[in-house]
Amino acid sequence: MTDYPALFRLDGRSAVVIGAGSGIGAESARALGSVGATVFCLDRDDAAATAVAASIGDHATAMHLDLADAGSLSAVAQQLDPPDVLVITPAINVRKRITDYTDDELDRVVDLNLKATFRASRAFGSRMAEAGRGSIILMSSIRSQTVEPGQGVYAATKAAIASLARSLACELAPFGVRANAVAPGVVETPLTAQIKANEEWYAAYGAKPALGRWAQASEIAGPILFLASDAASYVTGITLFVDGGWMAVDGRYNPPT
Repeated sequence: MTDYPALFRLDGRSAVVIGAGSGIGAESARALGSVGATVFCLDRDDAAATAVAASIGDHATAMHLDLADAGSLSAVAQQLDPPDVLVITPAINVRKRITDYTDDELDRVVDLNLKATFRASRAFGSRMAEAGRGSIILMSSIRSQTVEPGQGVYAATKAAIASLARSLACELAPFGVRANAVAPGVVETPLTAQIKANEEWYAAYGAKPALGRWAQASEIAGPILFLASDAASYVTGITLFVDGGWMAVDGRYNPPT
């Protein structure tokens, strides 16, 4: 008989969370640590990573990593043993219409959101393939499917992340490594602070999902925990939308019936 609660345990396994200093990354690190994983909290903000690691306990370690620094990424990936779980969360967004974008802004968004995620997947994924095990979890977005003015470049990177997860799933499955993406809706994190500061904007986004509210970062960590665990042992190559029903409902108007 299957021990279903045990499927969600990660005792004796290691997890690397990139971007663990805040937001979804921090909550993911805490969630993984709560079910027994040894967690490596990687972030460019040393103090934030240290605080998150301390909140998890003795089985968590903070490490410095600037994901935009390819040399630093390669060194850290070689320093650590191949992890059982890899979660990559950092992203930026420059909210401008495409015709107003500068080349420098384009490079900044693409370099972190897509190129750095690719490099981290390559660096750690190769080690996980050598070990013959693991789960890679990337961060896409509802913007991979539905866009609004000023989100074009960010949306393009998040669509590419979903495709990257499928490609990783295809290429790493023979080596025992799964790869998936999580696509959140509107989540209260530092990345969305600009929206929260605008009452009208914040309320409009809160009204759009079927559940009628914003998500907390902890509500994204649960699905990440699922994908990391043996409960998802037959799940690979998907993009899991965690959006409160944003993608399922049509507009903000409730017509008479």
